Amino acid sequence: MKFAYKFSNLLGAVYRRGNLTFSRDGNSVLSPVGNRLSVFDLRNNKSETLPVSTAKNITSVALSPDGNLAILVDEDGAALLVSLVTRAVLHHFHFHKPVHSVSFSPDGRKFVVTKENVALMYHAPGKTHEFNAFVLDKSYYGPYDETTCIDWTDDSKCFVVGSKDMTSWVFGAERWTNLIYYCLGAHKDIIVGCFFEQGSLDLYTVSQDGTLCIWESDTELDGLLLGDREKPEEAESEEPQGEAAEEEETRQEDGQPPSEVIRGKADGNKEKDGRENVRYKRRGNLVCPDRCVTGDRLRVPCLGQLLVWEWQSESYVFKQQGHFNNMAALAYSPDGQYVATGGDDGKVKVWNTNSSLCFVTFSEHSSSVTSVAFTSRGFVIVSASLDGTVRAFDLHRYRNFRTFTSPRPAQFSCLAVDGSGELVCAGAQDSFEIFIWSMQTGRLLEVLAGHEGPVSGLSFNPVRSILASSSWDRTVKLWDMADSWQTKETLRLTSDGLAVTHRPDGQELAVATLDGEISFWNPMTAMQTGSILGRHDLQMGRKETDKITAKQAAKGKSFTTLCYSADGQSILAGGQSKFVCIYNIKEQILMKKFEISCNLSLDAMEEYLDRRKMTEFGSLALMDEGVGDGDTVALSLPGVRKGDMSSRHFKPEIRVTSLHFSPTEWKLSLGLLIYSLDSGVVFDPFDLDLDVTPSSVRRQVREAAWAAAIVLAFRLNESALTREVLEAVPHEQIEVVCSSLPDVYVEKLLSFVATELEKSSHLQFYLTWAQRLLTLHGQKLKNRSGAILPTIQALQKSIQRHFEDLSKLCDWNIYTIRYAEALSRQRGLKRPAAEPASEDEVSDAMSEESGEEVHMLT
Repeated sequence: MKFAYKFSNLLGAVYRRGNLTFSRDGNSVLSPVGNRLSVFDLRNNKSETLPVSTAKNITSVALSPDGNLAILVDEDGAALLVSLVTRAVLHHFHFHKPVHSVSFSPDGRKFVVTKENVALMYHAPGKTHEFNAFVLDKSYYGPYDETTCIDWTDDSKCFVVGSKDMTSWVFGAERWTNLIYYCLGAHKDIIVGCFFEQGSLDLYTVSQDGTLCIWESDTELDGLLLGDREKPEEAESEEPQGEAAEEEETRQEDGQPPSEVIRGKADGNKEKDGRENVRYKRRGNLVCPDRCVTGDRLRVPCLGQLLVWEWQSESYVFKQQGHFNNMAALAYSPDGQYVATGGDDGKVKVWNTNSSLCFVTFSEHSSSVTSVAFTSRGFVIVSASLDGTVRAFDLHRYRNFRTFTSPRPAQFSCLAVDGSGELVCAGAQDSFEIFIWSMQTGRLLEVLAGHEGPVSGLSFNPVRSILASSSWDRTVKLWDMADSWQTKETLRLTSDGLAVTHRPDGQELAVATLDGEISFWNPMTAMQTGSILGRHDLQMGRKETDKITAKQAAKGKSFTTLCYSADGQSILAGGQSKFVCIYNIKEQILMKKFEISCNLSLDAMEEYLDRRKMTEFGSLALMDEGVGDGDTVALSLPGVRKGDMSSRHFKPEIRVTSLHFSPTEWKLSLGLLIYSLDSGVVFDPFDLDLDVTPSSVRRQVREAAWAAAIVLAFRLNESALTREVLEAVPHEQIEVVCSSLPDVYVEKLLSFVATELEKSSHLQFYLTWAQRLLTLHGQKLKNRSGAILPTIQALQKSIQRHFEDLSKLCDWNIYTIRYAEALSRQRGLKRPAAEPASEDEVSDAMSEESGEEVHMLT
């Protein structure tokens, strides 16, 4: 099996910490999410996560004025220069200390970085090739405490820096004779925002207590005078010391010229040598809430959510919120359009895979959601929770229409829905029972007893009415749903069962156990067919509070979630590790291991502890100065699995709680990471020889040998060339070409059509190809339904998405016609002699115009 996967997107989290940044046109917002950066398109209502990541959580983001470059800085001061055009990292840089804010000048020639109590101005990277993209120009000193914020004037002549010492400092980007620095102090709390007025030196400063000070300058921007090349008196200082000395030493080692150092004084706002310097006076104070203001919109990050508020109309332009706590479960809809997630915050969220946005949130649960599932038709979501309820949600009306409960209070840990969508089963972790309800009536049909430990997993056989349940009692029981709910077979395991799942064809069962093993069983004969020992593939890291090494800790780790691929040839496994493993079932070997995150802000990421954090008393992570009982060593509560919530501060541990395959991508919940098939990284020709070249393919196209050209293009296996050949075929020749294709190329062509249909604007053209292939070769494709299932599901997903988009467009056009007709009647305009078309005629005409094949195939 030849495949390659790449990171595709991140769902489930919209904001963690750091600053938000608008694009220049105001149509996009850049939001840091952990160690990645998400771009939210406000105009098209979509989001995208860049395929770049920093070593730790991002704290500062700066966007260049042209929108082509972004600077990302993490907690330790490590910076990445990223191209937003190519989505690639251009340069690495380290500021050696935590950075508070970064900001480009409006002309794009400079950018300022603030760390500790200094502001560093760098030359912005240009379009020319440079050995060092970050060249220090000037260092500005003035605040006595850490800096907090930056803002520039519109013409890039000056910038202002806010500080925790309750002062704001205005600095000149050039050597202005009448403005080198100016200190503004009137606040009684930390400065959180500084903003220049448009086209002026007047500015506004906001402190943490909600006070807004308005500062008026006696000089306009045009009144700034450029001095000579010699340093003015105020800029002269002693030799650089401390942080400045380190910067200069680093620059000299790199062979760079020394930078200019400007030191300000709090009492230095006065004239010297008869010059009239720029002066400020406070015009007034206001009390206001703290928000980030840009143009007509406010961006408000809070508690893991992102709000974009249009202040003139007092309405939300954009609102997204992820799970407040850990994401515990996920499920993929049958058509691949939606993903449902459940979290420890008790919420069930539904995400659109095309826009990557959440469009509905159900908050009826009062405790953690442990499992979610779609019914076979994809319009109902069922969720189980520790609050003792199983709830069914309708995606048509967005409501909770069924609530299933047990006779006695129980905590449900797993969930399964049968293929018909009629039976809903949930396993309890305290009473060791399995409860079965009817979806139609909501009544409890049966309680299955027999397990002697908590029920950890449930899975229905896709083709038979058999339910498999795994438990901590080291057994997997097969229950016959058609024969009085009796136990059909009991499979004995080597250790506690943690997860169970069926192969898509129902002919195999996979079970993950506590000893790190994945065992495979034949559900018909109850015989074990194979096993994979995957404990060594987990490679668990060492937590900061662990007393034992990572190698010893890995002996107690195991896989907690399993998922078959659509063709059933491979299985995906994840657990208490930063790795996700894909195994070949037939060969029982590891095919690929993915590192889902490199974020060192998470716990258990490194195999060895950092020696710099070790003291003679042990690890610094074990020290808690605020415990108050005289013992400074923090001890975790026994039995804690998801972080000790009793601690004053703790690092979230990396783990994979749920996995799910789709036709073209697989998803896992850590946030919600999406990895998609990468078909463009490998040159993989099919039946290649010397006569198969791009020129020979194009020669066949010129000779109108369409079938031969398609065959040659697939043998060369280049997507661009195949697309060129396919779109050169006349519309009336599609049926003839499809009928003359060899059987081996029918599946390849259908897979290519499904891929192109998702992103191409030639909707009717590719729908015609799909319809003719399915009509002429339907019987042969049906015999290989298991192998082509991913292709059919991808085709269905694309058709369904286009159908929904066109339906909305047609409905909108109908409403527009009705409005125009009503408006003309209201104004008393003369109507034509002919009778107006009825609503049904308008709808039918627009449906034909948008393509009959959409309705035919759906």
